[in-house]
Amino acid sequence: MEKIQIIKDYCRQFKLSGISKNFEQVLQKAQTNQISYLDYMAQLFEIEANTRHAKSIEKQLKFAGLPLNHDLENYDYTVVNGISKTQLNQLRELTWVDQIYNVVFMGPSGTGKTYLSSGLCFDAVNNGYKAYFRTMDELVNMLKMKEYTRSEMADYKRLLKANLMVIDDIMLFPMDKQLAVIFFNFINQLFEKTSFIITTNKSPKQWAQMLDDEILATALLDRLLYRCQVINLDGKSYRMKNRKTIFNNE
Repeated sequence: MEKIQIIKDYCRQFKLSGISKNFEQVLQKAQTNQISYLDYMAQLFEIEANTRHAKSIEKQLKFAGLPLNHDLENYDYTVVNGISKTQLNQLRELTWVDQIYNVVFMGPSGTGKTYLSSGLCFDAVNNGYKAYFRTMDELVNMLKMKEYTRSEMADYKRLLKANLMVIDDIMLFPMDKQLAVIFFNFINQLFEKTSFIITTNKSPKQWAQMLDDEILATALLDRLLYRCQVINLDGKSYRMKNRKTIFNNE
């Protein structure tokens, strides 16, 4: 027992939490199966590597800011909304993120824009990418407050290092000129370094109205639509079609 405690103390000192929690169990199996010292060590380091990877994913998911429903494994492929199963599976391969390609989901409310974009963000995190999901409102608020609060500045610095940036409901509401310029500068900083997923129910022509500045809207679209796949979603609202009721037998 003394040697076990010594090993645990060393694991704590060198922050080997995976080995610390599992080495006794692995040792018992090694003794039972009479495996070599080399195989025993390899198993311990594999456990440590897997533990660190799981912690890294957990931490990244915390910062990702995903909505409640974001797992595409639960996606309802019976819904006809303009994207096929083949297309979605191709998007889930995430090769376009490595190519710094953008995706725009365009369509009316309820057609799956947020679910698809957050699901792809979730896939990206699980594959080791730095991926973040923010609504337009959350992003603009962060850009306004980053000079005044540590938490917003920390979030801003994280987003600047993103491999994938999801902006949900872009141009849902009008934006004043000062905020529009700040938003443009943020996009410009990430341009050609980060892949974007944009969801919107506004056509490019309407962006100028939301920004009240046609030149700025053109410059913004120029960056987001460069190397970009636009996917038009349509159909009836999934939420309205599957709405819940508090009454029985309805």
